[in-house]
Amino acid sequence: MKKFPAITVFCLLTSACGIYTDYQRPEMPVVDSLYTHLHAEAVSNDSSSIAFLPWEELFADSLLRGYIRTGLENNTDLNIARLKVEEAEATLEASRRAFLPSVSADAGLSVSTGGSSFSVSPSVQWEIDAFGKLRNTRKGAEAALEQSRAYTQAVRTQLIATIADSYYTLLMLDQQMEISRRTMATWEENIRSLSALKRAGKTNEAAVLQANANRLQVEASILSMQQQIYEQESAFSALLGIAPGEIRRGRLDDQSFPEDLSIGLPLHLLQRRPDVRQAEFALAESFYAENLARSYFYPGITLGGSAGWSTALGAAISDPAGWIADALLALTAPLFDRGANSARLRIAEARQQEAMLSFRQTLIDAGTEVNNALVAWQTARDRLNVDQRLIMNLQAAVWNTNLLMKHGLTNYLEVLTAQQTLLQAELAQSSDKYAEIQSVIYLYHALGGGSEPAGQSD
Repeated sequence: MKKFPAITVFCLLTSACGIYTDYQRPEMPVVDSLYTHLHAEAVSNDSSSIAFLPWEELFADSLLRGYIRTGLENNTDLNIARLKVEEAEATLEASRRAFLPSVSADAGLSVSTGGSSFSVSPSVQWEIDAFGKLRNTRKGAEAALEQSRAYTQAVRTQLIATIADSYYTLLMLDQQMEISRRTMATWEENIRSLSALKRAGKTNEAAVLQANANRLQVEASILSMQQQIYEQESAFSALLGIAPGEIRRGRLDDQSFPEDLSIGLPLHLLQRRPDVRQAEFALAESFYAENLARSYFYPGITLGGSAGWSTALGAAISDPAGWIADALLALTAPLFDRGANSARLRIAEARQQEAMLSFRQTLIDAGTEVNNALVAWQTARDRLNVDQRLIMNLQAAVWNTNLLMKHGLTNYLEVLTAQQTLLQAELAQSSDKYAEIQSVIYLYHALGGGSEPAGQSD
């Protein structure tokens, strides 16, 4: 009968049970169909994607860039995430050192009627990783560390997007406040005009009262906006980790962004998005956890030994009374563990399937976010074109109705209606401008923009 060397049998056993196999990314056909309902020019070469733009280049407003830097330094959630990375690094270091032998020393004092003696016995123990327990523990710790790093990047990109969104919300509220105050001044002028026409007998008290009511509605709206601005400034300060105070900012109309946005190929969602990386490293960790669970069915092998000496108390150390030495090969094999190993393996297998489903769903969610953000950007741009044409028509309508009223060819209701409609259109244009900027921010975040290269920190 042909005999196989022991090492060959060992390799067959370990390869058959998968203990020493490395994690491989599973095939995900869903990746190829992540983007739907998009303009063809948006899906292009990787190198043109806005995901590769540093946030300092995407956001041209110098004040906003300063606020983002402050937030990256002070934000509580991000600093906690960084500490989680340090914890994972310590865990990984411990798993790496588990491959090294442990060294200890025993010292004893023996007292008897015949005399006293003193002994010292250093010892060494080394666990041989014959069945992958230490290796899979280390691999799992490496995956856990990468999860922590990916989570930190996810918090970082979310923080950048949230700071930018909050900043532009303030700019939108400022612009709407400016529009409302300008409109209120127009109403006050209308009230004076209508009062003069009333004295001339060309209109009545109802017209003056209606105009005054419209002015009061705008004034009430301004008060609500002032409260919104105050609350938004306070929330913005908390986001930055600073005490509430004045938030210096630019103007909404002065903000500029790329005219055309390219998202690149679906592979970006695997390479750039930190939540996708986090989900995949969780899958890798569960893979090694299953390997580790399998390794518990195999024996543990430990080499140990000690060497030392004993001598009479008070004698010279260089003149020991005797030497102590021993060596030990310990083999610990599971015989009956009341089903603990089987349960551990079933749990690990189930968790790996959970991680697989979570990874797949994360990819689908990523594609959905990209789709929604790009469609929102395209829609906001189309709406802004409509808004511009609408406002031009309404401005002409206001001018004409005012002129007609002064010549007695129309009544005050048409004037009031035209001015009220113009106010709503101008406020809508401000909201649509903000929606355009917000969709750029969301698209940048959805593509994993703002992430740092692996291995770097803030």
